[in-house]
Amino acid sequence: MRVLHFYKTYYPDSLGGVEQVIRQLCVGTGRLGVSNQVLTLTRAKDPASFEFEGHTVHPVRLDFELASTGFSAAAFSQLARMARQCDVVHYHFPWPFMDLAHFVARVKKPSVVTYHSDIVRQKKLLFLYQPLKHRFLQSVDQIVATSPNYLASSAVLERYKDKTRIITYGLDKQTYPEPDQERLARWRALVPGRFFLFVGVLRYYKGLHILLDAVANSDYPVVIVGAGPIEEELKAHAARLGLGHVMFVGALDDADKVALLKLCYAVAFPSHLRSEAFGISLLEGAMYGKPMISSEIGTGTSYINIHRDTGLVVPPSDPRAFGEAMRTLWENPELAQAMGKRAEARYWELFTAEQMASRYAQLYQELVARRARVPLAQLRA
Repeated sequence: MRVLHFYKTYYPDSLGGVEQVIRQLCVGTGRLGVSNQVLTLTRAKDPASFEFEGHTVHPVRLDFELASTGFSAAAFSQLARMARQCDVVHYHFPWPFMDLAHFVARVKKPSVVTYHSDIVRQKKLLFLYQPLKHRFLQSVDQIVATSPNYLASSAVLERYKDKTRIITYGLDKQTYPEPDQERLARWRALVPGRFFLFVGVLRYYKGLHILLDAVANSDYPVVIVGAGPIEEELKAHAARLGLGHVMFVGALDDADKVALLKLCYAVAFPSHLRSEAFGISLLEGAMYGKPMISSEIGTGTSYINIHRDTGLVVPPSDPRAFGEAMRTLWENPELAQAMGKRAEARYWELFTAEQMASRYAQLYQELVARRARVPLAQLRA
């Protein structure tokens, strides 16, 4: 089984949540006999294909960006060529250029699109993009929603409910490096004994201004891991509020991130807009047995974090409610510890990479069998 993934960014250029999902998919399905390739865009002047964790990455030159959408003339011919050589094309939505490339390249192979998120911010351009978007979603063989919450709350997915199934994200804990004692000791010397942790790209929809406002009248230590387009804005906001108990530590490698996940008291995840469709770093907190605080935005965050079970869920854009949730966990260590244990149990039950890979591998086989009009059992044989 040969699968081609197509997405606008990938390792090592970008380390976001969708890239992590594609990585976990490639590694997980690779163990099940799937040969994976990733076609992506890059700013590098002379891109060359390379091997990464058992799959091949094919970067092509990014020509320009419009409204955060990357365009590449070279991607059209590359997609057409690679699609002819694979069994299934796996698209990752949203990326409007991808929809266009699908038709220009005249892709005829079985296709699946993982619907990672609605388009939330670009309202005017979204209106112009609507016809292409719906033509693309109509043309693919299968759509995958990443949580029952998102399927239930997305008006776009409601329109394609009959061709949509749910496969949640999964993470493989074994792919995360185990920090050595020296690294852990170094971080223990830098951070307080108890602290709330945020991990993620510093973007508008992450709601970090809400977190900063939430701790303005308290002394709960907060460590913020990540970099991004609003980093300086957030630091200025923290300075205005006089938040000496908030640490911005920048983007970290995986070993340092894991060290802080192990050391933290709880995970604070204040995303307040539907652009946060799932929350990979929230799931990482659950994987490491931490209680979580998140906001109810009708997405996968509330499938990971169950209110009063694995953590606390508060209304979005409400610093007071978020601060109260932090106080509840801070003042009740036994409650926080019990929530963290249940969060880890839920990870093992629902969110492992092995489960995600198995479900996608089965879907790939179904798509090929459906297109070939042969029984699935015969294809497996």
